[in-house]
Amino acid sequence: MKVCFFTLGCKVNQQETAAMINIFKKAGYEVVHGEEAADVYVVNSCTVTLNGDRKSIQWIRRARKQNNEAIIVLCGCMPQAFPEKAISVEEADIIIGSKHKGEILDYVNNFKETRERYVNIIKHSKEDAFEELPSETDALHTRAFLKIEDGCNRACAYCVIPRARGRVRSRPVESIVKEAEKMAKAGHKEIVLTGINISCYGQDLGVNVCDAIEAVAKVDGIERVRLGSLELDLFTDEMLVRMSKVKEFCPHFHMSLQSGCDKTLKNMNRLYDCQYYTDTMNRIRELFIKPVFTTDMVVGFPQETEEDFLESVSFMQKCRFMHVHSFPYSPRKGTKGADMPGQLDNATKRNRNKIMIYKSEQVRYSVYEDFIGFEDEALLEQKTADGYFTAYTTRYIPVLVRDEGYESGEIVKVKLTKISGTRMIAEPVK
Repeated sequence: MKVCFFTLGCKVNQQETAAMINIFKKAGYEVVHGEEAADVYVVNSCTVTLNGDRKSIQWIRRARKQNNEAIIVLCGCMPQAFPEKAISVEEADIIIGSKHKGEILDYVNNFKETRERYVNIIKHSKEDAFEELPSETDALHTRAFLKIEDGCNRACAYCVIPRARGRVRSRPVESIVKEAEKMAKAGHKEIVLTGINISCYGQDLGVNVCDAIEAVAKVDGIERVRLGSLELDLFTDEMLVRMSKVKEFCPHFHMSLQSGCDKTLKNMNRLYDCQYYTDTMNRIRELFIKPVFTTDMVVGFPQETEEDFLESVSFMQKCRFMHVHSFPYSPRKGTKGADMPGQLDNATKRNRNKIMIYKSEQVRYSVYEDFIGFEDEALLEQKTADGYFTAYTTRYIPVLVRDEGYESGEIVKVKLTKISGTRMIAEPVK
């Protein structure tokens, strides 16, 4: 039997897909890619934007055309946030939300016997506990993604994720360590701690994300610990200092900005302004050696004027992000932003997004130039046809490393020598 996965969205979705892949593999399934027909298709959806919903539905319909007898599963944030829309996708045989993904094989086996459509979208409640979906080994990456938190208690005006994921629930440190140990035994040297709002980790347990970082860093075989997306206003100076003292911690900070305009940030209900953001970045630069910053930006939020947009671009440039994930604002039903006056037309939003991406790419190469001659360590991933490995440095700079008999998953010391497209060339250091 063959199973094919299509995953949209964040690193949490990627981790959950990796866990579901392992469930199917243990049952004897062969995992195939989209070009090859499968017996089971699983769409792990994202609903941050309307385009995400469209892609999920398009992929489901493509799968049905590829194999009309296949079992098709739609799961994740789209069904959870918009159940009626998900149920209307007639090609989906099994529809579940963001809960109970660990039972996916049971749902598939039951459908094999009954051939009856199964829909089970369970609403979130305040009593929800963290639902463990161990992956033990990451079938998708040399880095292993370890989910330690789910949910978000915030009310950003553009975001539907609290409805899709519920309130903050944290995974106990002891459970995190046990899975990290399994990942280390499987050969993973780097672990990425992920969550929907990882900065909130531990609020329900009386700990914070530093406790998770320090615990995972002590696991034998783990040489690097990295964090997923961060909300900077939730990090105290004490926490940053603690992080700076963990030698395994990777000084790469993905701090979601969303806008570089204070007026727009206020409209978005973000709980900081540009000065606070700048002060936090400066403090991180004091504590860490050559830290790297990446971020997310939303353009075209309601009431964003051309002047506001240009202010946001200017601030993005001053921050010197190595990478910016920029996308046009997408109204999501049920959020404050969707009902705000001053909605922008799609053409304006698309044009602003193109400008933001173009300007951010210029900044990327400027950041790369600062690292020419710098020595770091790189985690090797895939071999290329021309004798290199793709890899990521400790600071998450994508590099190409000349193959000198290495194996995927090794960490090697390198010197960054020049820029090559969207990557840098890194020469091994003996």
